[in-house]
Amino acid sequence: MSNRQLISSGGPWEPVVGYSRAVRLGDHVSVAGTTAATADGPEGGDDVGAQTRACLVRIRAALLEAGATLEDVVRTRIFVTDISRWEEVGRVHGEFLGHVRPACTMVEVSRLIEPGLLVEIEADAIISR
Repeated sequence: MSNRQLISSGGPWEPVVGYSRAVRLGDHVSVAGTTAATADGPEGGDDVGAQTRACLVRIRAALLEAGATLEDVVRTRIFVTDISRWEEVGRVHGEFLGHVRPACTMVEVSRLIEPGLLVEIEADAIISR
């Protein structure tokens, strides 16, 4: 019997693309690319820091549902549509994960799945307790 746990956000893209918000297998948890998307447009509007905060709040919730915490995060990947705004994104990432200091990559992409989305974040965690 598999101990694979699937966590869904209920987002509209999950059934179409065939993915989960997060997957836990054993002590490993991978959180899919997470944005600030809502039915009414991005949470935080055009404020990349506010969008980053919304992403990390959603990531934290997915981790908790999988039995992990932010303290278990070992890697994040950040995709931004304007790398010149890296400090705004980085500051918020630091608020949530600065005490953990996971391996982190930030890259610029031409666009995300919906207009108005400025940042998308993935996270990997290993539960160590």
